Amino acid sequence: MRERKSSPSEGNAILDRRKFLTSTGTGLLAATLPGASALAGISPGAIHEKTLESGNVVQAATTSKRKIPIGVFDPVYEKLSLDEMLETISALGLEAVEIGTGGYPNNLHCPVDDLLADPAKAKAWKKKFEDRNIRVATFSCHGNPVHPDAAHAKRGIDSFRKTVLLAERMDVKVIVGFSGCPAGTPTDTQPNWITYRWPPEYNEMLQWQWKEKVIPYWKEAAKYAREHGIRKLAFEMHPNFVVYNPRTLLKLREAVGEEIGANCDLSHLFWQGCDPVEVIHFLGKQGAIFHAHMKDTVLFPENVAKYGVLNFAFEAGDLSNASATFRAVGYGHGASLWKSVIQAYMDIGYDGILSIENEDPILPGPVGVERAAYVLKNIRNEILGV
Repeated sequence: MRERKSSPSEGNAILDRRKFLTSTGTGLLAATLPGASALAGISPGAIHEKTLESGNVVQAATTSKRKIPIGVFDPVYEKLSLDEMLETISALGLEAVEIGTGGYPNNLHCPVDDLLADPAKAKAWKKKFEDRNIRVATFSCHGNPVHPDAAHAKRGIDSFRKTVLLAERMDVKVIVGFSGCPAGTPTDTQPNWITYRWPPEYNEMLQWQWKEKVIPYWKEAAKYAREHGIRKLAFEMHPNFVVYNPRTLLKLREAVGEEIGANCDLSHLFWQGCDPVEVIHFLGKQGAIFHAHMKDTVLFPENVAKYGVLNFAFEAGDLSNASATFRAVGYGHGASLWKSVIQAYMDIGYDGILSIENEDPILPGPVGVERAAYVLKNIRNEILGV
C-alpha cells in the first residue's frame, strides 16, 4: 500500500485463457523489463510452477474448490466518483471491494464522518454496493499509530477508531492496516525500522519498541475493536513497519491475541525470498490470514546479483537499475504460480476476498486492475472447472 502515480499505458491486450494458463513464463510483459527472461530460475515460487506441470499440484487442487470472490482496493480509482467506480467494477465482473477509510489510502469513496453521524446516509451508501451485488468486504486505514510525532500518531489512532465504529455499523468484519513503526528511543523524532539486531544498541532499541510502544498500543486497540464486534485486524507485512514478514506477524499475534492476523500481500514477500504457497499454508493452519492483496513483484536477477534485494523501484524510469518492482498479477510470476497460490487459499479454507491492489509502474492503475482481474478470473475458473 503506497501512494501511486499514473504512468503510460502499455495498451490493451486480449489473452486466450488456455494459452495463458499453460504458460509457465514469469510474466506477460517480460520483454519490457530488464533481465526478465531469466526470472524463472530465482522465482520463490518456481518449485510450485514445476510441480504444477508434473501434476502434483493439480492432484491437490481436486481436494478443495471453493469460489473465492475477486475484488479491488478502491484507491486505484481515485479519479472516479463512487458511482463511477461501482460502474467500472461491475463492468469488470468483480464481486467485492476493499474500501479505504483513512490513513495512506485516504477515504475518497467513503465519507466516514458523515456515515457515522447519519444512519440514513450510511444505509444509502451501503445500498449502492448491494444494488450491484458488490460485497464491501473490508475497510482499510493503513497508518502509523505508534509514530513518534504525536500529531502523526493521533491521525492513525483516530482513523482506526472511526474505522472500527464504521465497520460495526456496516457489518464489515475485517479491518486492514499496518502495524506501525515507532522511534528507536524515547527522544527520537522519526520512526526507526530495525531488522538487524547487532551492534547491541540496535537490539536494545528493537526490544524497547515492542515492549514499550507496539505491544501496549495494539493490546488496547484490539480490545477496542473487540468491544465493537471486530475480531479481525489484518496487518499488511510491509517494509518500514515492525510487522514485515510472517515471523513478526506471529510475534504480535502471540503478544496481543487472535484478533491480529495477516493481510497476505505476497508482493512484499516475494523479494524477501518467501515461498508464497508455504506462507499461505503456514499462516493458514493457524487461522491467521484475514485478507489477501493480489499484487505481483518482478525480480531482475542481474541487478539482484549486483545490488541485492533492498533496491526496489517505484517509478518506470528507475527500472534499469532496480532489483525488483511491483507488477500486476501475472506480470511478475507466471500463471502456474498464481494458480498454486489461489489453490492454496482454497485449501486453507480462506473466507476473505482476493483484493486487487495495483501499484505497477508500467501499467497505470485501472489498466493494471483490468489485467489482473482477467488473470485471476481465468485461473479461478480453471481450478473450478468452469
